[in-house]
Parts: sequence; structure tokens; C-alpha cells
Amino acid sequence: MKKYKFILSGGGTGGHIYPAIAIANALKQRFPDAEFLFVGAKDKMEMQKVPQAGYPIEGLWIAGLQRKLTLQNMMFPLKLVSSLWKSRRILKRFQPDVVIGTGGFASGPLLQMANSKGIPTLIQEQNSYPGITNKLLSKKANAICVAYENLERFFPKEKIVLTGNPVRQDLLELSNKREEGQMYFKLDPNKKTLLVLGGSLGARRINQLIAKELDFLLAQGVQVYWQCGKLYFEAYKHWNEKPNVQVTAFIDRMDLIYAAADVVISRAGASSVSELCLVGKPTVFIPSPNVAEDHQTKNAKAIVDKGGALLLKEMELEEKFEATFADLLKNETLQQQLSAAMKQLGKPNATRDIVEEIIKLVQ
Repeated sequence: MKKYKFILSGGGTGGHIYPAIAIANALKQRFPDAEFLFVGAKDKMEMQKVPQAGYPIEGLWIAGLQRKLTLQNMMFPLKLVSSLWKSRRILKRFQPDVVIGTGGFASGPLLQMANSKGIPTLIQEQNSYPGITNKLLSKKANAICVAYENLERFFPKEKIVLTGNPVRQDLLELSNKREEGQMYFKLDPNKKTLLVLGGSLGARRINQLIAKELDFLLAQGVQVYWQCGKLYFEAYKHWNEKPNVQVTAFIDRMDLIYAAADVVISRAGASSVSELCLVGKPTVFIPSPNVAEDHQTKNAKAIVDKGGALLLKEMELEEKFEATFADLLKNETLQQQLSAAMKQLGKPNATRDIVEEIIKLVQ
């Protein structure tokens, strides 16, 4: 049997890195003797996260365009040429059977070069509104795996496969992990648990909201497990001294905290939304307005429009947050409706379906 070689590229945020790692792990199960190489952006978090997952990675000198005229932008053409040249060398040396891009800056030059050399490429688009890199790459890609319907307006229709987003496999079976989760995170089993998620780096506006509303939340009888992100931990860790509040930069066992949670407040990055759909906990999305094309609001709306979650925009928090949250907590019927509708939207076989598309390309 032929020994396959795969290059995966994606990064900048956890939302691009974890899907790439999930795909690599699934490919490795299918082809235990396959060779893998990741390609990322030199100073981004993938340079740590990918080796921690057991895969080699090479970094490109690349960054995105800023929206205003900066030194970074003037450097962009130079970085792009350097990255295209290095991508070409990597492809020539490694000779992959297929190149897989999960978004982020580094995947641009690498897949562009693979396309020009006739190496099969597959794009995995996590969002309901694609970024510029994937829109450009889609013209030449062989297959485009998406997580949302109605993306024909951005991508060639005949290449689109609706698979959903790859998520951690340990999230698929949570029903028997609730007690374990409560013990692991030292939670009181007699109180409802509010889980606050700000994404891997943290969300400033959500952190400000929770700090301001902590007394209100505790008065509702909940305990708060608050992932504030590594950029904000120093500023918020003193809240750990308050009873029924735990603040952390990062959560190592997402399966256990989801199992223990009763209600969730979260950003609406693509991977968080996909995970929450599998987990099906009543959720209030507070999308980040500061991302390209406002795609977090669009991700959240795709769930909200089908009755699967509640949505509060940042500018509505002052007037609407307390009433919305108090109502959700009291209203068991609403909680059940949100859970059921959200679970309908989950795609538990996404990683397997993406691997099937990759196998078609290598064969």
C-alpha cells in the first residue's frame, strides 16, 4: 500500500488550528504510516499548539493586511513573495499527495503554490461567511468542505460538500460525564453552572460584562466558571477569591466543563459554535464585532434563526443582558427548546466526512 503524505495549513487562532489537528488525527487513524507536515505563520500560536499535538510544523513569514496604512502593510508584498517562495521549496521537498487548508494567512501562499503545481487541494471553511483567503483559493481548489448552507454565492457550487466543522471527538458523548466534570472543576452539584467562554485569546467586552454583572449572576443562584483568555488573566484572576466564581485563562478538559455546564455565554467563533451545537447547552451568543466581515454575528444568526440559541450584540448588553439571562435561567421550557434545536444542527461526523473527501483526492 502506498505511503501517503499530507500537508495541512491553518492558523492564527484556535478556530483554524484545532480543525487541522482533528483532520490530521483522523487521517492518521486511517493511514497509520502516513507522513504529516503542518505549515503555519511564524509568530502565531500554531507554532506551539501543533508540536504539542505531536506533528512537525514549518513557519512562513506572513501576516494579514491591516485595514489602515501601516508599516505592516508596506511589508506585505515582501512577506507574500517570501512565503510563496518558501511554500514552493516545502512542496518540492515534501512532495505531498494532497494539501489541506483550514484558513488563516499561511494557508494562502501554500495552497496557491500547490494549485499552480497541480497538487490536489482541499479547503475546509469553518464560517458562514468565508474570509478573503479561501474565496481566492476556491477557484482552483478540488474540494471545499463547509459547515453552513448557502455558500454557493462565494464558492463554485460543484466543489462544495456540506460536512460541518471538525470538533474534538471527546465531545460526542457527554451524558455520563456530568459528575466527573463537577468533581474535576470543584463545582457545587447543587448549583447551576454558568460557563463563560471568550475564545482562546479572550474577549475583552465579555470579560468587562461578567466583572460588572458578577453580583447579579451570583444573586440568581448560579456558580460561574469563567474562561477569560490568556491576554486578560492577570487583570481578572483576583475574582477567584469570590465564592462560587472560578476564573481561568484556558480550559484543558472542554468535554468535562461542557458536561458540567447548565448555561453558556460565548463568543461565536466557528469552532465554538460547532462544539456548542454538538453539546446542545442553552447558549447566549455575544459575537465579536471586530472580526473580518462580522462573521461571528453571521455564525450566531445561522443558529438563532433556527431557534437554537439567543443572541445579544455588544451594544445591547447594557439594557438587555440582565433581563435576557434571568428569563433564560427561570424558563426551563425555553432551555429545553434551545437545547433540542441546537443539537439538530450539530454534525458529529464532520471529521470523518472530510477525511472521505481527502481520500477521494489521493486516490
